[in-house]
Amino acid sequence: MHSIILLSVLGLGNLFLGFRRSNRLLLPAAMLILGLVLTVNFTDWNQGPQSFFNDMLVVDNFSVAFTGIVVLTALVLLPFSQKYVHDGEANLAEYYSLLIFSLVGAIMMVAYNHLLMLFLGVETLSIAMYVLAGSDKRNLRSNEAALKYFLMGSFTTGILLFGMALVYGATGTFVLRDISFAVQNPVNASLTPMLYIGMLLMFIGMGFKVSAAPFHFWTPDVYEGTPTFFTAFMSTVVKAAGFAAFLKLLVQAFPAASAQGVWLPTLTAMCVLTLLLGNVGAVTQTSAKRMLAYSSVSHAGYLLIGLVAFNGQLEGASANGLFFYSLAYSVATVASFGVLKLVADARAREDYNGLNGLAKTNPLLAFVMTVAMLSLAGIPLTGGFFGKFFIFSAAVENGYIGLVVFAVVMSMVSIYYYLRPIIAMYMREADDETTATPVPVTGFQSAALLLLALLTVALGVLPGLVAGIL
Repeated sequence: MHSIILLSVLGLGNLFLGFRRSNRLLLPAAMLILGLVLTVNFTDWNQGPQSFFNDMLVVDNFSVAFTGIVVLTALVLLPFSQKYVHDGEANLAEYYSLLIFSLVGAIMMVAYNHLLMLFLGVETLSIAMYVLAGSDKRNLRSNEAALKYFLMGSFTTGILLFGMALVYGATGTFVLRDISFAVQNPVNASLTPMLYIGMLLMFIGMGFKVSAAPFHFWTPDVYEGTPTFFTAFMSTVVKAAGFAAFLKLLVQAFPAASAQGVWLPTLTAMCVLTLLLGNVGAVTQTSAKRMLAYSSVSHAGYLLIGLVAFNGQLEGASANGLFFYSLAYSVATVASFGVLKLVADARAREDYNGLNGLAKTNPLLAFVMTVAMLSLAGIPLTGGFFGKFFIFSAAVENGYIGLVVFAVVMSMVSIYYYLRPIIAMYMREADDETTATPVPVTGFQSAALLLLALLTVALGVLPGLVAGIL
């Protein structure tokens, strides 16, 4: 709760800094705000469940852990916005404040105990993303991305809200534990079909937010058209908060329905389809940015395995696997998008050829990109390896061996497209004067990239630092 208050108040304060027309103040101010929020957030660790707003929000270790992921991700992403500072971007204060306010929605999504609070969190996060997707107003691709995201997002939010209404009609409550009791002990059996339809509609809405198939078709176009800095935020913060909210919904509201075999087949089918379409789609791409978009879809499939294999509580193998995977994925994705943004700013190219010869011109960028790609592929000694290991272990413990075998095969497929940027950087020569020129990188950005690479390796070498904390 302290995090929400600080972000709301300091986000407004950041807006007022924009009146000074000095963009150089905004970046350190935004980083100071997020650093303060990250510190304050962990003061709630092991303080026991704390209820707010008549039990609509509950702050516990689960919410503190996932709040830490989204705030940390935003914090390490900010150094890559330095181009906006130096270019004198007029709307920088608004951009930073929208990012800060979107974190309020993300925190509400991981701490909700009432479906209306989930809806408010989703909308607070989504509206900020709609605006930021179209922030490059002079770029037709950015305008197209914003329009597609807004129209499809608004439509699926309506589906999510309709699902909540049907669940309320069947159970008479919006509170998660009361919904769970009503599902397990139905007063009127004739309302059961209404409940199941409501659950399905809510799954559709949540599936869109986390880019799960078959509700993922917006992802490549929106990610490609959105400015890369905001794409990185969208693919990490939105996904981590979305999966935390999804897990909480399944564990605390519909666990009895899982035992009855109601939503488990649907979620399993979504998982298989997401893994298949995400990986096959990524293989066919020639743009590194679109490849990372399909990569985001495929990783939604791995995270869905954690939801399928949940053990009925917010503590245990499944929740811990989901937390570790979200952290490792977020760190590696920010690093990859950070390198891609720097390269695209300098070379005006987002395809694989834009990375040609990067190992010679910018060894640090090539090294960080390599570590990020290996982590996303799940190669040992990176955080991505143990992220998949924990998710797969939880699934095997619950008997989903066939699903894990399929996921392992898809992981082998992913190695192909994750190696393509590495091959371009180390094994191909620059094909023109632009790619032969070193990419400008500030010391601040170099430090951020090095930190992300070290975090990725640390999670792969010493996973016990954060594994099993829930």
